[in-house]
Amino acid sequence: MAVKNNMMLLEIPWNTEGVFVKRPNRFLGIVDINGPKKAELVEVHVHDPGRLPDILTSGNRVRLKYAASKKRKTSWDLIAGKNNGNWVLVHSGYHRKICEELFRKPEISPFKGIEGFKAEVKLGKSRIDFLLETNDKGKIWVEVKGCTLANGKVASFPDAPTTRGARHLEKLIAIKDQGDHAAILFLVFRPESLCFLPNVDIDPDFSAVFWKAIECGVEVRFLVLEYVDNGVYYRREIPLCERGIREHTRPQLGL
Repeated sequence: MAVKNNMMLLEIPWNTEGVFVKRPNRFLGIVDINGPKKAELVEVHVHDPGRLPDILTSGNRVRLKYAASKKRKTSWDLIAGKNNGNWVLVHSGYHRKICEELFRKPEISPFKGIEGFKAEVKLGKSRIDFLLETNDKGKIWVEVKGCTLANGKVASFPDAPTTRGARHLEKLIAIKDQGDHAAILFLVFRPESLCFLPNVDIDPDFSAVFWKAIECGVEVRFLVLEYVDNGVYYRREIPLCERGIREHTRPQLGL
């Protein structure tokens, strides 16, 4: 079956564009939604805790969704930011829905033979993003990460130190050691990306555990997605960069 690289997975509407001003803390941004003649500054919720260093820069264009509620301190959600002419989705709250749509489409799903899946499945004292039931590998435990950083054509994660991300990888290693299948799925929102490497400069600990996980048999997959107009589109799957494989993996892994 041919892969459709223009398939829309999820509609994510937005209400207005603005100019990013500053980020007082991880989850709060200030955006000018009026323009250069008369500023109208609004507070927006930043759902992605990463640094987003080449997206949330002063003067950059962003897209916002109006989400006022009595339960919220802000009336706007930050949906996407402009980078190199592309809109990059930066709202991690949509990752689960994106994955669910991926898993329902066998022609683009990175995991084959899916018969069913559950989200946020408890395992011991922690939760795993997804548990897939497949007809060829049985159970597959899947953790999902969103990748919004690229260095040239190389997608890179994380963009800030993440002890939580390293813990998730260690959990997947433990699952694999116990005999189940385990995988980590990176949703790459930089459409220019041709391959992936962990960001050793930002988080050497995560990078080390990432390569350890591969050696232990944890499956790693990288899907390039693009936010265009109001939708998230599947583009392609990309591999690990060859230089990373040469430097960090053993020949018997078959990578």
